Amino acid sequence: MIDVAIIDSGGANLASLQFALERLGARALVSSDADTIATAERVLLPGVGAAAAAMRRLRAAGLAELIPTLRVPLLGICLGMQLLFEHSAEGDTACLGVVGGRVELLTPAPGMPVPHMGWNTLEEIGEDPLLAGIDADDYLYFVHSYAAPVSDSTTAAVRYGQPLAAAVRRDNFCGVQFHPERSATVGAQILRNFLAL
Repeated sequence: MIDVAIIDSGGANLASLQFALERLGARALVSSDADTIATAERVLLPGVGAAAAAMRRLRAAGLAELIPTLRVPLLGICLGMQLLFEHSAEGDTACLGVVGGRVELLTPAPGMPVPHMGWNTLEEIGEDPLLAGIDADDYLYFVHSYAAPVSDSTTAAVRYGQPLAAAVRRDNFCGVQFHPERSATVGAQILRNFLAL
């Protein structure tokens, strides 16, 4: 059995995620095969690109129906986190519906262009094993144009003009808006925590 099935959602960061997990000693496999994903010990849902295209890919592989039924730890990253929500304004897309709420386009403001791209710290970090060892002054790398609002599923927020969900959880499903595979030692700690769930 593989340690982590990385869902092939068509993103460009698949290889870097696989290497980051393997550096931590995990056996990781990129796959869009439903049987492989259903039998993995953990599942990672990455995403780079548009919500509508990613959901089309998941539906075509039969994964949009499978993912919400999984009972193993699942981590959504960036667009992968957004896909866990009910709906995305990006392409007016119905998503996986694991986490309640809607993902909206960021509003540009002076000094805050869209996309939100760069290093930011977290705030309102909750008690969650995924965030163990992460402090409010630790920097993580963000690249996104859409975001989820802070809600009762939010375990950490990031401020970009307004507070936004930076990490979420519902049962065995968790997600992060930032890219742990690009976030140096702090990101490695997030992935290490995920492997320990």
